[in-house]
Amino acid sequence: MTPSSSLLFIFFFFLSFSTHAQTLIHGTCKLCSQQDPGVDYQFCATSLQAAPGSHHANIRGLGKISIRLTKKNMTDTRFYIRRLLNNYGVNLSTYARMRLNDCLELYSDSITDIKSAFRNYKASRFDEANLLLSAVMEAANTCENGFKEMDNIVSPLTKRNDATFDLSAIALAIIHILQVGINSP
Repeated sequence: MTPSSSLLFIFFFFLSFSTHAQTLIHGTCKLCSQQDPGVDYQFCATSLQAAPGSHHANIRGLGKISIRLTKKNMTDTRFYIRRLLNNYGVNLSTYARMRLNDCLELYSDSITDIKSAFRNYKASRFDEANLLLSAVMEAANTCENGFKEMDNIVSPLTKRNDATFDLSAIALAIIHILQVGINSP
């Protein structure tokens, strides 16, 4: 084999592998969005494609990645809330400060839940992982809804809460796919 034909072989090998990985990600996201209208196909595909390791993962690996992405988003959001409270706390209304403190507590508690969800997922305890991920979604909703209780207050966390919710929904949809696959004859 000549050097140029070796390079050509390697190029086509990686191209076919990359195409397979893309197909798995897109197929998984398509299935997730079909079974759960709350999962946005484009958000799913973009999130998973950008994640390290996703191009080498099987569907079970994509589930782990989606849980890790959720945890990272939650950790970043908790840090962001702390920064808002520390940097702008004196300029915030009492109500906004209270809501941010509520969200900080919700996210802090939910980080424990997402870690437990990940352990349960890895151990194939999908029902337990499902419950914990659902609690994470509820925490993001509760945080967001807290800001809606009073007029004239806009949540500074809407995008972050939405991302937490959406990433959790992807993980839940993948769990469902795995459970159906495991429970089918």
